[in-house]
Amino acid sequence: MNDDTDARRPKRRVPGLGRRTVLRGAALGAAVPLLPSPAVAAAGATARGVPPTGAASFRWLGTSGWRIDVEGRTVLFDPYVTRFRTGLFAGAFDAGTKLRSDPGRIREHIGHPEIVLVSHSHWDHIADVPHIARTTGARVVGTETTYHLLVAFGVDPGQISVVKGGEVLDFDGLTVEVVPSLHSRNKRHTYFAPGTLDAPPPAAPRTISDLPEGDTLAFQVTAGSDGPSAFLMGASDFSERAVQGLTPDLAMVAVPSSASTSRYVPRLLRALGWPGVVVPVHWDDFEEPLSRPPRRDPAMDLDAFVALVHQESPASRIVVPDYRTTYGADMRPKP
Repeated sequence: MNDDTDARRPKRRVPGLGRRTVLRGAALGAAVPLLPSPAVAAAGATARGVPPTGAASFRWLGTSGWRIDVEGRTVLFDPYVTRFRTGLFAGAFDAGTKLRSDPGRIREHIGHPEIVLVSHSHWDHIADVPHIARTTGARVVGTETTYHLLVAFGVDPGQISVVKGGEVLDFDGLTVEVVPSLHSRNKRHTYFAPGTLDAPPPAAPRTISDLPEGDTLAFQVTAGSDGPSAFLMGASDFSERAVQGLTPDLAMVAVPSSASTSRYVPRLLRALGWPGVVVPVHWDDFEEPLSRPPRRDPAMDLDAFVALVHQESPASRIVVPDYRTTYGADMRPKP
């Protein structure tokens, strides 16, 4: 979760910033680059110069989810595509909503994943992971809580890699850096369903309230030896010391729903070394199907967030993603 589940608040304005979109999303169905061209990178005068390209493509799965394809190999991050209704966006949130997965929707969006990265265990991040793991055999990388929940759902324990943060994993040329992170805070400095598990629950979880957060991770995925590298967040908070030195080419940054985290945007961008591309995520209504254009979460002020990123890191290119667009990292259109 990346928001306050008790009530949907009016959009929060960032003081001193206008509500303008610096860079609008790409046209539906188009394939567009996420990385800037060499000319743009040079004009931006970033310390790292021109980001590496590489045969990789990125597709936003809504919420914080991504599908990354690298030369026929697929990595998923927080793939929640069933998107069932809980009443959250209608002001009638029901924590007893039953969990479910839609196999048809899942098949439509995930391809043949080799690796599934899970930031934390709330339903809008993990609900589809048990089905994906059982039906594809993909390796799941997540916390100990994620491990225990997946085992309760019938996933083979040998298929799950437990991590804590700090690991640098080599998957035959795909490098996954595991980053200890933090969950988003609402205006009361709390969040939905905290807690961890040190053993599988006695029965498979049935409702969304049966899924504790279980600690939060971020990941940096690098495609091959020359990139590109993408920093992936599942919630809008972070450990500043943990992300220092990552310097990703692309930063998929969760939009906050409150100002509880002090100076979230400037601290994060500085710690990441002013990424060449910043992609806001977790700003959409994740109960609407991916077949429709993204609808904004009314608690998120996406325009103010984008303007603040532009103010703090003017050399960064900002891309507001769309569900149905495949984004290329090599500046060539993807079919």
